[in-house]
Amino acid sequence: MIRELTADCVHCGFCLPTCPTYVLWREEMDSPRGRIHLMDARLDGTVTLNATVTQHFDRCLGCMACLSSCPSGVRYDRLIEATRAAVEEEHERPLAERALRGLLFRTLPYPRRMRAALRFAPLGRVAPMPRRFRPLVELAPRWRSRETVPEVTPAAGPRRARAGLLTGCVQSAVFGDVNAATARVLAAEGFDVVAPRQGCCGALSVHAGRLEEGKRFARSLIDAFEDVDLVVVNASGCGSHLKELGWLLDNERAETFSERVRDVGELLAETRPRAPRHPLPLRVALQDSCHLRHAQRLPLASLPALARIPGLEVVEPAEQELCCGSAGIYNVTQPEAARELGDRKAVHVLATHAHAFASANPGCLVQVSQALRRARRPLPALHPIELVDASIRNAGAQRLLAGVRR
Repeated sequence: MIRELTADCVHCGFCLPTCPTYVLWREEMDSPRGRIHLMDARLDGTVTLNATVTQHFDRCLGCMACLSSCPSGVRYDRLIEATRAAVEEEHERPLAERALRGLLFRTLPYPRRMRAALRFAPLGRVAPMPRRFRPLVELAPRWRSRETVPEVTPAAGPRRARAGLLTGCVQSAVFGDVNAATARVLAAEGFDVVAPRQGCCGALSVHAGRLEEGKRFARSLIDAFEDVDLVVVNASGCGSHLKELGWLLDNERAETFSERVRDVGELLAETRPRAPRHPLPLRVALQDSCHLRHAQRLPLASLPALARIPGLEVVEPAEQELCCGSAGIYNVTQPEAARELGDRKAVHVLATHAHAFASANPGCLVQVSQALRRARRPLPALHPIELVDASIRNAGAQRLLAGVRR
């Protein structure tokens, strides 16, 4: 299957200026085209997955900007996921790297463990720690999320549909208030919102090459959302993964599930609003997430919902097509490149002179917040759905910004 997909690449180079690692280093093997060359060479038997070759695949953020720029329709997303799975099977990583990845995947997909780990992060910032593990405490959010989502939030007025809300792993541990805002907005717009007991969707695992682990998580999640009309996602990396489950699991049930998945911005854009909006006089920099813009082909998916808010001015930072450097576990496993991309993004966000910045992915919110803090100019960090929620509840701009994370 990999050979069939690599054959679609005509090596035209349109992907090069949109690839973050090529932009940083101008190295052919750190571009989508170059990595496809390596994939073909591995299949031909002319290279093996040694440390040098593996490094070029590890350096890929999986941002999928190449999907948007490719005129030949190359499915690089499927190629890199399959290749990373091969890396994990065939290449033995150094002990310290195996330990780091093992720790990440024993923590991130499990919200209770993540909350416990975050409580120890302040100690980690002052205590001696191996260099490889230092990004874990540097990236740990300094805010705490205390809101939870009820199992059922009934629709206001006539019911449009029964919507299942993906609460997520990182999202529920770090951004529970985003989940709560999502449930309130959907209920105000006529959806019965259910948040069943659920685990990780498997996106982090699949993107890191832990394919079978990711499939197990995905199958359990499908079971949890058996009795809903649609599944609403407010974390764009999770959304792009769930929309591909038909291909990943290769069965009709997974395909049917994927067809019911909607990003919350996508859903609100196609839904006629019911709840009145109140003014929110703010200038907000909307940082598009890669998995909305490129993987799901939904650029600025939140913009229609935000455009309905009186007084809200939405501005776009420059270089929207380039990743901020979060990319799942990338900012932990490739911290130098991630930091450079994050700092670059922070400069563009600050250039908009916005009162706050917004992004529809938890990793992006954490990554850009850290970069803004390094620049000593922290801004309030919001998910777009929180702006919609504040407008519907008439919370007001001052009250919203006073209590929000930075």
